[in-house]
Amino acid sequence: MAFPLSAPVWAQQQPAADAPEAGTGRALGAITVTGGRPTSLPAQIPTTIEGVTHEQIAATVNATDAEDALKYLPSLVVRKRYIGDFNHAVLATRASGTGNSARSMVYADGIMLSNPLGNGATYAPRWGMVSPEEIERVDVLYGPFSAAYPGNSVGAVVDYVTRMPTQLEAHVKLSGFASNFDLYNSHSSPAGEQLDLSLGSRSGDWSWWLNASRTHSKGQALVFGNRLVSAGTVGSAGTPVTGAVLGLNPSNQPWWLVGGSTLYDTTQEQAKLKVAYDFSPTIRATYTLGAWNNTTHGGVDTYLRNAFGQPVYSGRVNIGGRTYNLDAPSAALAPTETALTHYMHGLSVKSHTGGVFDWEVAASLFDYSKDTSRTPTTPLPGAFDGGAGRTTDMGGSGWNTFKAAGTWRPTGSAEGVGAHVVDFGFQQDTARLRTSVGNTLDWIAGPAVTPFSAFNGNTRLQSLYLQDTWRFAKDWKTTLGLRHERWEAYGGQLGNATRLLDFAPRKNSYDSPKAALAWQATPEWLFKASTGRAVRMPTVSELYQGSIDGNRIVNTNPNLRPERSWTTELTAERDLTGWGVDGMLRTTLFFENTKDALYSQALNNLVSTVQNVDAIRTRGLEVALNATDVGVKGFDLSGSVTLTNSKITANSGFPASVGREQPRVPKVRAALLATWRPDAKWSYTVGMRYSGKQYGSLDNSDPNGFAYMGFSKFFVVDARIRYRIDRQWSAAFGIDNLNNNRYWAFHPYPQRTYVAELKFDL
Repeated sequence: MAFPLSAPVWAQQQPAADAPEAGTGRALGAITVTGGRPTSLPAQIPTTIEGVTHEQIAATVNATDAEDALKYLPSLVVRKRYIGDFNHAVLATRASGTGNSARSMVYADGIMLSNPLGNGATYAPRWGMVSPEEIERVDVLYGPFSAAYPGNSVGAVVDYVTRMPTQLEAHVKLSGFASNFDLYNSHSSPAGEQLDLSLGSRSGDWSWWLNASRTHSKGQALVFGNRLVSAGTVGSAGTPVTGAVLGLNPSNQPWWLVGGSTLYDTTQEQAKLKVAYDFSPTIRATYTLGAWNNTTHGGVDTYLRNAFGQPVYSGRVNIGGRTYNLDAPSAALAPTETALTHYMHGLSVKSHTGGVFDWEVAASLFDYSKDTSRTPTTPLPGAFDGGAGRTTDMGGSGWNTFKAAGTWRPTGSAEGVGAHVVDFGFQQDTARLRTSVGNTLDWIAGPAVTPFSAFNGNTRLQSLYLQDTWRFAKDWKTTLGLRHERWEAYGGQLGNATRLLDFAPRKNSYDSPKAALAWQATPEWLFKASTGRAVRMPTVSELYQGSIDGNRIVNTNPNLRPERSWTTELTAERDLTGWGVDGMLRTTLFFENTKDALYSQALNNLVSTVQNVDAIRTRGLEVALNATDVGVKGFDLSGSVTLTNSKITANSGFPASVGREQPRVPKVRAALLATWRPDAKWSYTVGMRYSGKQYGSLDNSDPNGFAYMGFSKFFVVDARIRYRIDRQWSAAFGIDNLNNNRYWAFHPYPQRTYVAELKFDL
C-alpha cells in the first residue's frame, strides 16, 4: 500500500505558503514534501519512493508496532516474531535478507533509529521509539541513489514523520490482542494489551507534542531445545523420559525437540516529547526527547516427563534407547531476563523558504542508559529460584549524529527549464559499543562478580556530499551526485576473564558517485534510470570479534573490507487516469553487484566468523500498483510483485557457496491490499503477503525451511474492519494470519492473531 502520489521520481522539499506542516504535491512526476519538519529527506530524491499516511495505516493495517506500517509496501519484509519484538525485527529489502540489518536505514523525525553497532538479528532498528499512533506518514526510498545517505542505504531508507499539531488535540487508544500457538508440543495462548496516549497543541510560535504508550505482551516459544538423534549414545544410561518430538532439522537430519524456550513476557513503555519554535515563518527549531523501557522474562516449557510425570529440564536423559546430555555442549532449555532503558535526543534548526537558499543543522544522540540481559549457568529446575549465571551489560553503548546541510536554487525555484537544485552537506555518524559479560552468583538480580568476556569499540564516519538536480529541458531532469566518506575504527578491545587486548585502529576513505535521469515522455508515462555506488562499512561488532590465545587475538579478520555495491534501476511509470482509474502502475528493473559482502562463514573446522564474500550478483523485477476508486467509488487496490535472482558468484573462503542463492533473499515476494469504503463510517480491508522459498546458509544446505532454524516460504492473509462511530470515537477489529499459516524465519512467526481497538480523538 502506498499513497497515490508515490513514484520513482525526484521528491522536492518546498515550503507551504501559509503553514509549516507537512504536505505533498506533484510536478514532473515529483513528490513535493512541504514544511519545516525535521527529516532525513534531502530536497531532491532521485530514487523510487513509496509511502503511507496515518489515515491509511489506521484504516487498513493492524498496527501494534511502528514497523507494521511497512507491511504491504513493495519488496519489504520485517522479521517481527511477536508483538513488541525488540531485538530481531530486521528489515529485508529487494536484494537484502532479514540477516542484513546494516543494509537499510531507519529515521524518525531525522533521528537515526537504525542500529549501527552491528549487522544481524540482534541489531534491529529501534522501532520502539515510535508508536504507531504518532506516525503522520512514512516514506521508503529504494536503493543508494541519493548522495545524502551513507552506504547503508543500499537496500532502503525508511523515514518516519511523526505528528506535530497546529491546534489542541488529544488521543487515547486501547488495543487488545490474542492468539493461539500450537507447534511441536508447545501449546500456548499469546496475548496482551496496549495503551497509547497523546496530547499536543500550538500557541503562537510554539508547538508541542507528548506521546506515551505501554505494551504488555506474551509471546510464543521462539527457541526449541534439540538434540540430533545421531548424537545420542545407544544404551540405557540417563533418566528415561517421554514427550520428546521427533522431527527433521533444516538439513533434513533427524532430531529430538525437547522443549520450547524464550517464551517472552514483555512490558514496554515509550514516551516522547517534541517541542518546536518558529523563529520566523521560515525558520523552525525542533527538540525531541524519547525514552523507551523494556523488561522481558523469557520462560521455558519442557516437553520431557520422567516416569512419575514430573517435568525434566536438565541432566542426562534417555530417549528411545539413546542417552543425551541436556546441559552440554550448551543448555537445551534456559530462561532469560532482560532490562533495557534507552534514550534519544534530537535537535534540528531548519529553514524552509523555498527560495534561493535553505539550510539545516541537526544533531542526535541515542544512548543505552541501561541494557542488561541475564541467563543461568545453574541447571534447571534449580535455576528458577536463582543461582549462578551470567550477565551481559551493554550500558554505555549508543551512537550520535551531526548534519549541516544546505539547498541552493540558483534561479530561486526548483521548476522551470534550466532550474538547478543543489543539495550539499557534511555528516558525522559515531557508534560506540560497550559489552561486558560477567559471572554472577544470582543470575536473576545479582551483580557481576568476576569478568567473563568483553567487546568494545568505536567507528566514525565523516561524509561530504554534493548533488545537483538539473531540469535541462521541459520534460527532462537529471541528477549527478558524489559522496566522499572518511571512515575510522578505533578503541577496539577483546577481553576474557584475565586480560583485555587491543585491536589496531583503522582508517579508510571512499567515494560514491550517483547519477539519475528522468523523462516525462507523455502526460501518462514517466521513464527513469538511476545508478549509484554504495560502500557499506563494517560495523563495530563485525570488526571486533574473535578469541584470545595467550596474548594474541585469534579467529578474527583485522582487515575486514567494506561491502561495495553498484546498484542500478530502470523504471517505467504509468498514470492510470486515462484508463478511468486514479492511480499509478510502476515497473522497475533493478540490478546490484556487490563485492566483499559481509557474512559469517567458517574460518576453520571449529570457528565461524564474519568474512568477505567475494561477489554477489542480483537481478530483479518489481511491479507496483496503487489505485483508488477501482471499478466503484471507495474501492482502493494496491499491490506489488518482486522477482529476484540473487546468486553468490565468487567466494574464495567458501567455494561450496558459489552459484548458490544469497541467504534469505527469496525469488518471489508479493503483497496485495484491497480496501472498500462504502461510506464515511466503514472500511473493510483484506491484505495478502507472500514470500517464496529461501535459504539461511551460504551453500543452501538447509532445504527444509519448515523447521526450527529454517527459513520457509509463506502466504498470509490479513483482515481489518474499522468503524467510525462519530467524530471522536472509532473502533476496529482485525485478524493477522487469518489462514493460520505456520511459517519460519529461524524462529516461528505468530499464528492467527486477533486485534481489537477502541480510539478517542479530541
